[in-house]
Amino acid sequence: MNSNEPSVVDLESLKKSKQLISVIVPVMNEEGNVETAYEAIVAELQKHSDLDYEIIFTDNASTDNTFAKLSQLASQNPRVRVLRFARNFGFQNSILTGYRFAKGDAAIQIDCDLEDPPSVFSEFIRLWREGHDVVIGIRAQRIEARHMIFIRRTYYKILDCISNTPHKVDAGDFRLVDRHILNQLKNINEAQPYVRGIISELAKNQIGITYQRSKRQFGESKFPFRQLVKLSIEGIFAYSTMPLRLATYFGTLIAMLTTLMIGVYLIFHLFFSNKIPPGFTTTTILILFGISLNALFLGIIGEYIGRIYNQVRNRPNVVIAKALNIDLQDS
Repeated sequence: MNSNEPSVVDLESLKKSKQLISVIVPVMNEEGNVETAYEAIVAELQKHSDLDYEIIFTDNASTDNTFAKLSQLASQNPRVRVLRFARNFGFQNSILTGYRFAKGDAAIQIDCDLEDPPSVFSEFIRLWREGHDVVIGIRAQRIEARHMIFIRRTYYKILDCISNTPHKVDAGDFRLVDRHILNQLKNINEAQPYVRGIISELAKNQIGITYQRSKRQFGESKFPFRQLVKLSIEGIFAYSTMPLRLATYFGTLIAMLTTLMIGVYLIFHLFFSNKIPPGFTTTTILILFGISLNALFLGIIGEYIGRIYNQVRNRPNVVIAKALNIDLQDS
């Protein structure tokens, strides 16, 4: 044997010395995108000869040929791992489950539509190796209506103000997460998780990197306006008690205004009783206003009570129907 050739033991040691990157790809009815996404992700990761990789697809009960195509990819490449859920458990639970099953030294979450380009992986990995435990993709621009851009940015600024956890404006779930955070995510037991907020809360040295977002090539977005509103509500109620405080503040303010109005009407009654017009309109407005406030505040309180109810039931976040190339005991 040539003394310059590495032995079998040396090859095994070299393989084990490679850092493992897990790529989390949540999918639902993405039959037109899964193969393209897989090829783009693999092509990017193969540029790093010092890295090994795994790709975890979490299938949120797709009703098209998505799972069939994922099964084919898993049979061709053992690095492709697939988790199919028994029903649709939502995008956030899909991401969290992928993180929990990730074996990598770090994990990158990317959407299957490739609006977030895999070419950013290299910068993610570079910043991670420099010591950052979370690297977030910051969108330089969005290909959508201006009013939606304004609403998104306003929302994140409000969320950042009312929450103790920092939230970067124009950031989604496209990010790299270090192993120490992945270990902690296994112990997170929230019935309605807001994953990007949880990760930011666990981060010790978080950084953002700006990138240009691409346009979806196939299929339709799984996040219509209604889903975006739902996600924004989850973020607010998961990371702030400010709505409850606002209810208290408004209640106090209304009580003060009511007391002031009672004093004004009392003065008019004592000194100008003959000039006071019938108070039907004023009384009706005040009653309707009070009913509206009560309904609003009861709704806010109900949101928190609902979250408490879901939490105390302690039910699993997802039910996995099928698993390919992955041991369910790994989570």
